[in-house]
Amino acid sequence: MTEKTVAFSGTTVEAPACTLGEGPTFDPHTGTAWWFDILGKILFEYVLATGAIRQHPLPAMGSVLARVDADRQIVATEDGLYLRRTGTGATELVTPIEDDNTATRSNDGRVHQSGALWFGTMGKNAETGVGTIYHVARGTVTKLYSGISIPNAICFSPDGAIAYFADTAVNKLMRVSVDPATGLPAGDPEVLLDHSGRDGGIDGAVCDTEGVIWNARWGGGCVDAYSPDGEHLLSLKVPAGKSTCPAFVGTDAGRLLVTSARERMSQDQLERDPKAGNTFILDHPVKGRFEPDYLL
Repeated sequence: MTEKTVAFSGTTVEAPACTLGEGPTFDPHTGTAWWFDILGKILFEYVLATGAIRQHPLPAMGSVLARVDADRQIVATEDGLYLRRTGTGATELVTPIEDDNTATRSNDGRVHQSGALWFGTMGKNAETGVGTIYHVARGTVTKLYSGISIPNAICFSPDGAIAYFADTAVNKLMRVSVDPATGLPAGDPEVLLDHSGRDGGIDGAVCDTEGVIWNARWGGGCVDAYSPDGEHLLSLKVPAGKSTCPAFVGTDAGRLLVTSARERMSQDQLERDPKAGNTFILDHPVKGRFEPDYLL
């Protein structure tokens, strides 16, 4: 892997540090970024233009949010998909998934261009192989891949014909052809990038307008950029070792917002990594794109 590292340049969002920050996304209709503290059962709302920040309690551990329309959002949680009213914060469980399994929770996910949601579950203590990656379209749930330990890096090529995902415990970025009209796999997954044995783990990812995959590296304190062929292009440093997931933000989707975690860090580790759990906006320009709405 050719290493080209770009030093951190950006801002730290004035928001409380997360134990496990994850699932950032951006709503261009309102100029608002959203992300989760999974373990704290908190949804953060951040208005880019003003810096206003709000914290919303959730009924369960949540990790993925997608816009439905101006008044509603879908939130993937430990017991399924909740419909959330943006005006009141009221939530309603509309698609139960693993609601009878108290040992698992949701993790990474993203909406495909067809309006279907891919998201993964995992053990609450990262137990080996107890997670699953699902496809959910208008409430219909399809199990895609089982035996997953830590589902991550779910994102899609600009034309909607390729899906990417990873099991961080295996540390290989996978790619699979999908039907652009449905988001369902149209072939078998293959390894795009083998990161096993290297520093840090493959975590959350987004794919830009040119097909470049921007992947947060857990334990690496950076966001790595990979070409559609798996070539490492560069690494953008962030001032927290456990970087978890990026999202395109801004009026032109031209910047990256990156979440991080401080889960299971000792006091000594926190003193050496004082911004662990914070959320950052990087100055480095990117050619991002906005997420599609989830279709109920």
